[in-house]
Amino acid sequence: MYADPIRIAMWSGPRNLSTAMMRSFGARADTSCVDEPFYAPFLKLTGLNHPMRAEILARHECDPRRVIHQLTEAPAATPLFYQKHLTHHMVEAIPRDWFGAVRHAFLIRHPARVLASYARKMETVTLEAIGYPQQADLFDLAKRVTGQTPIVIDCDQILASPEASLRHLCDRLGIGFDPAMLSWASGPKPEDGAWAPHWYDAVLASTGFSPPPGPLPDIPRAFEPIFEAALPLYNRLYAHLG
Repeated sequence: MYADPIRIAMWSGPRNLSTAMMRSFGARADTSCVDEPFYAPFLKLTGLNHPMRAEILARHECDPRRVIHQLTEAPAATPLFYQKHLTHHMVEAIPRDWFGAVRHAFLIRHPARVLASYARKMETVTLEAIGYPQQADLFDLAKRVTGQTPIVIDCDQILASPEASLRHLCDRLGIGFDPAMLSWASGPKPEDGAWAPHWYDAVLASTGFSPPPGPLPDIPRAFEPIFEAALPLYNRLYAHLG
């Protein structure tokens, strides 16, 4: 066990290549991963009826303070400890006083792509559900707490050039690049959350990053107000890319 591993917090919204990134880091021999550690506290605090709610609450830690201890103080099995976080899970009741204990990176995706993907899985879509306001707020917090501008990476950039993008990300994080990050075995992984059967169908079948995406999808008229609110928040973080 490693008492003082490098702890990496990767922040994204849903439908945002976040699980593929967790697969990429999990393919490293020196890295262990945790999958959305605040999902169970989020569900307990909000009472929201997400798919597989009962299984999630039964299998995962629901006390945010205990989760924070696991993320920042508990020993890790490997020198690197990768934390996959979804920004909309960070409701007001979950403390942020641990932000100085980890290295932050922000994974962003154009809202047109997020809305198209999210709508295939959930009947109701809101700006808060896709996490753009929370991501912008958490970016500002991480910058203020650490005194450094956090790393920002874009999903389309990763898919267009996985090796170059991952090399750059690892350099910014202060870790060495490992070619193992470019591929992984298909199927479930021990770190997968209880929600994997509902959300991870594509990534469970994957063995690496998908090909670059095509043109941006059209926005359904009903989603246009959400898109128009999300786009400036995406653009604000995109300005810090690289």
